[in-house]
Amino acid sequence: MGRKFTVPYGLYLAKGFVNPFLAEQTGFSEEDLELLFTALENAFQFDQSAARPAGSMNARKLIIFKHDSKLGSAPSHKLFEKVTVARPDETKPPRTFSDYSVTIDRQSLPQGIEIIERL
Repeated sequence: MGRKFTVPYGLYLAKGFVNPFLAEQTGFSEEDLELLFTALENAFQFDQSAARPAGSMNARKLIIFKHDSKLGSAPSHKLFEKVTVARPDETKPPRTFSDYSVTIDRQSLPQGIEIIERL
């Protein structure tokens, strides 16, 4: 008989961006952007299965860096580096989201950047 391995708790980090020039060409609007954020927040609401019971997968935090210029007020990689995910207590394995800390370095945020947090 085969063996099944279980990961008791996993935390995934995803990064992305919206290109304002392509958005303009395709007619992507602020309403579409809001719909994207809502979709990300609710991505796993109806994705349950025997392997993923209801409520076992969900988005926990959405951090948005909004630029005041279409050319961008800072490079994406520099903004992504402002977000740190860590386990304060590495002596025990993580079992919940509260076993992690998510911090944003707001002190050295470049001019023209607004942070929006959701969830």
